[in-house]
Amino acid sequence: MADLLTTNQVQDLLQIDRTTIYRMVESGRLPAIRVGKQWRFPRPEIERWLQTQTVMSAPASGSTEQPAISPHHVNGAARAGASSTLRDLLPITCSQFIQDAFADILGVMMVVTDMQGQPVTKISNPCGFYTALTQDPNAVSQCIRGWQQLAADPAMGPKFYPSEMGLLCARGLIRVGSELKGMAVIGGIAPEVWPPSAEQMACLAETFDLNAADVAANADAVYRLDRAAQEKALRSVQRVADIFSHIAEERNELCGRLQAIASLTAL
Repeated sequence: MADLLTTNQVQDLLQIDRTTIYRMVESGRLPAIRVGKQWRFPRPEIERWLQTQTVMSAPASGSTEQPAISPHHVNGAARAGASSTLRDLLPITCSQFIQDAFADILGVMMVVTDMQGQPVTKISNPCGFYTALTQDPNAVSQCIRGWQQLAADPAMGPKFYPSEMGLLCARGLIRVGSELKGMAVIGGIAPEVWPPSAEQMACLAETFDLNAADVAANADAVYRLDRAAQEKALRSVQRVADIFSHIAEERNELCGRLQAIASLTAL
């Protein structure tokens, strides 16, 4: 049994979370055997599996000898992958298609941001009120400040917050392993009392450097969701965030494997 590694040992060796290990075992990508109710990992098989990750790279100087496996290189590669930004980890074009589809289905605006409130994707399904208030590119900085406040809120579950435009927004958190990487944000939703008063319209016009009459003219171009639709949007935003979390984790794992290969072939 000395040559059988536990899940914790494999987790320390590869620097990936337990869920990812189990997913790799179930898909047949990682060699393992069942001992009672637990998985065990034959050390020689794990080492051979790691060596097979270098098969796509030709050995230096025509040598057929495989490089020795060094946990230092594997751990360093995994850590390097974990330090990637959300923009690095998400395939942006694919993520944009996913985001566009959910925004359309839910009847809301949607964007993915990092934890500093910086947009990673383009805004999907923007309402006319948002479009009118953000005619000046500098006005988007107002939205970014609002997204930063969403990121700083300690609440883990989605709930509605008033945005800088007076509309409702909510966010689901995107995690990679135990690290928060970003948010899926929905918005453009009219609160129960809408449109704003003339005084509030004037404040919005001043904030976004617009004419108050232009702001008022677009006040009806928002998304009006009844209570059931709002509850569905709240339930869905974290599910959307979870999809992006899964995609980012898979790419993070791939980045770690590729960097491990690069480290091994450099020996």
